[in-house]
Amino acid sequence: MKYEAEKLESYTGHRDCVYNVTGHSDENKFISSSGDGLLVEWDTRNSDLGKPLAQMKNSIYAVHFEKSQNRVWAAENFEGLHLIDLATRKEIANLALNKAAVFDIKTYKNLVFVAGGDGVITVIDSELMAFKKHIKSSDKSVRSLSINPVERELAAGFSDNTIRIFDLQTLELKKQINAHRNSVFAVKYSADYQTLLSGSRDAHLKIWNISNNYKLEEQMVAHMFTINHIAVNPSGTLIATCSMDKSIKLWDAQNYKLVKVIDQARHAGHGTSVNRLHWLSDENFVSASDDRSLSLWKVTQYEP
Repeated sequence: MKYEAEKLESYTGHRDCVYNVTGHSDENKFISSSGDGLLVEWDTRNSDLGKPLAQMKNSIYAVHFEKSQNRVWAAENFEGLHLIDLATRKEIANLALNKAAVFDIKTYKNLVFVAGGDGVITVIDSELMAFKKHIKSSDKSVRSLSINPVERELAAGFSDNTIRIFDLQTLELKKQINAHRNSVFAVKYSADYQTLLSGSRDAHLKIWNISNNYKLEEQMVAHMFTINHIAVNPSGTLIATCSMDKSIKLWDAQNYKLVKVIDQARHAGHGTSVNRLHWLSDENFVSASDDRSLSLWKVTQYEP
């Protein structure tokens, strides 16, 4: 199979680097966060300026849409966690955190996991809006989190080059993997939760076999520079990676072969680091970049 990629739209309006993009209850919408402290809601049916959801004093690296509750968690760096109800577009809670950057947020049932630049994974009970545990297993930043509800595990990528696997019920450390030669910026479980994907400042993409005690199954030099994020489309057929090298790459999730490179020269892609990706459907995804813009992409599969 061959794949073609087309840029459908660009979204501009942020005044600083766009660090993150997440989902929305409306499948035609998505939410971005930026160094300008803005959370913005965008609509793929309308390319005009997005609608601000919140304005914060500091930059926002981490934002997460919690689908089951129709709400958005956003971490204001060096301040705290903000919870916004999408139906009312109002902030309904906030919680002060350690004075550190926050790089990722994930939710599982009533638990919220926050990845801190101080090496702490903060676990919050979202029903009580109270701290449940502070997991400190490194002095280096926690850069990325991924949830495996089947195995009930949390994977965390650290700047000490390791991946650590935690039990979602006991919150205890189950396994430590000396994964990369540099900081692990991205971890992502596959759609069937049988493998864990990881990306690093060493530009390598690695695939770990969960059923075989997280044994390394595949690895490749995927980009020229840091892999910032890994995203898997809803059906689990395509893996997308993005990098500081300004490119986005698509990989076949069955054999891990490269099927498409999306860059500035060939596709009018981003001019600087691509920080984050979010699949809206099996065919459409959004990318966020240091160039202060977001792009909407359409991926088409065809027989050669």
